[in-house]
Amino acid sequence: MADGGNNPAFLGVSRSLSGRAWRQRPADAATIRAHMQALDLDEPMARALAARGVAADQGENFLRPTLRALFPDPSSFMDMDTAATAIIDALQAGSSIHIFADYDVDGASSAALLVRWFRTLNAELPIYVPDRLTEGYGPSARAFDTLKARGADLVITVDCGAAANEAVAHASAIGLNVVVIDHHMMREEPPACLAVVNPNRPGCPSGQGNLAAAGVVFVLLAALNREARARGLFEGKTEPDIRQWLDLAAMGAICDVTGLTGFNRALTSLGLKVMSDWKNPGLKALLAAAGAEPGPAKSNHAGFILGPRINAGGRIGKSDLGARLLSTDFPDEARALAQELDALNIARREVEAQVTEQAVRRVEATGAHHDESSLIVIAGEDWHPGVVGIVAGRLRERWRKPVVVIGIDAINGLGKGSGRSQPGMNLGRAVQAAWNEGVLIAGGGHAMAAGLTVAADRIDELRAFLNHRLSGERAEAVAQDWVEVDALIDPRAATRDLFEAFEQMAPFGPANPEPLFALEGVQAREPTAMNGGHVRCRLVGADGASVRAIAWRCADLPSGKALLAGQGGLNLVGRLKADDWNGRRGVQFEIEDVADPRMA
Repeated sequence: MADGGNNPAFLGVSRSLSGRAWRQRPADAATIRAHMQALDLDEPMARALAARGVAADQGENFLRPTLRALFPDPSSFMDMDTAATAIIDALQAGSSIHIFADYDVDGASSAALLVRWFRTLNAELPIYVPDRLTEGYGPSARAFDTLKARGADLVITVDCGAAANEAVAHASAIGLNVVVIDHHMMREEPPACLAVVNPNRPGCPSGQGNLAAAGVVFVLLAALNREARARGLFEGKTEPDIRQWLDLAAMGAICDVTGLTGFNRALTSLGLKVMSDWKNPGLKALLAAAGAEPGPAKSNHAGFILGPRINAGGRIGKSDLGARLLSTDFPDEARALAQELDALNIARREVEAQVTEQAVRRVEATGAHHDESSLIVIAGEDWHPGVVGIVAGRLRERWRKPVVVIGIDAINGLGKGSGRSQPGMNLGRAVQAAWNEGVLIAGGGHAMAAGLTVAADRIDELRAFLNHRLSGERAEAVAQDWVEVDALIDPRAATRDLFEAFEQMAPFGPANPEPLFALEGVQAREPTAMNGGHVRCRLVGADGASVRAIAWRCADLPSGKALLAGQGGLNLVGRLKADDWNGRRGVQFEIEDVADPRMA
């Protein structure tokens, strides 16, 4: 297989054991040379930058991003100035201001940012987080009635609200003012309220559509500082330095899987540096509850240690635990909340494992993973709606096609589902179309993820509708499902120095993928199957040099079976990870894909 005839399959791999082709990540030669000269980089590193779309004159800002260079003018966001004015008006009038937040990490981080800013002005803002099982996603008339009854005058919604036109109209009808701060896709007509700040609002000129809600709120804090300063609210006191809360902005950006480019990259990179001091009592307590050691914060701290525990509250526990944890200044309260979230996360993992096992069996029984269908739609009674999104992601990784997993409530006959998609297949748009056609009770999302509610007796109809709707995108998505390699190395070159050189490009995420390295003609020695379906081994090259390696959740897949067989002559692609166990300061090769040259 070749890329338009110009980019041949890397190492000749046109079909790996997972069914994918490999290619070297495309990069402009002139840009590579420019990065080498301007930044004194070697060719592989300069190529990696160019391959990620970093222009010749943007290398310095990419590798060493600063707020000074990249912070946008808050006024470039539609309604930002109006929102700041309305909020400061309410503060000065002594109005009761409440925060309405989503239940995930981004919502919790956004709420905590606002709470902490207002706290510097001796105002304590209550947080309302809807229960995902009983109230669903986002604002509702019921929730606004509750907030009105509690005495709220102004509600600031964060990480939600941009598409809640009917609920916000109800708020207006009962005399409740609303300011929406969001980042999700929305309708052309915004909710009728005081202000809707959303870089993805049609017509917004900010150019910051890759921000998470926490990033939008961080810009709002700058706007609030400016408005409060203009009104003299900081006279005789220190103006809040919003940089101290960059760790919260980074949490939202990483855990919401946003594109880490431009200003959002600066927020995340600098936020991880702030996080490394572990001054936020909630983050520090949660790290301790997870059994991790404090030290320099990396993306995996947010994405794999802290984030899942914060999300566990909204998934299977109390929806406001995460926001309370990130907002508190009291270490004892932080420890108690962290321990509760850690326990919920353990329970969440058990539930997730059970649902994943059942879902895999059902998919394999139907053959949907092998057929020509555009996506997999699988449902089961009493599958917990708090984990169906995670399970959908696991199955998507396994079978490389969009997956929707639905948990059916046998009592009311409703299914609540969540889907994860492949690049090139816009699942959110397809789900929105299903709702428009009356197939769904509720539904929406974005290209790579979606949520829905459907009557149990219409799941087959939904499956057929989505398959038809996505059929035109399937062929192109399969053609684009390359494994893109940054460099070919051998086991001897897989060193800590190489790892740290490429770590200059961190933090990694969408639009800045973690570098992938290829190994050619290696053998898996001392392979061991681990709990969870993982495979650990040593990868040994022709000269006898080796590197420790692990492959996740693959023991029952062709790639895992090849590793467990100790097969030689394999080609592999993976990432370098730090391996500091027992002070060894080494690296581990995290296997992404395996190819057998005899079959590729």
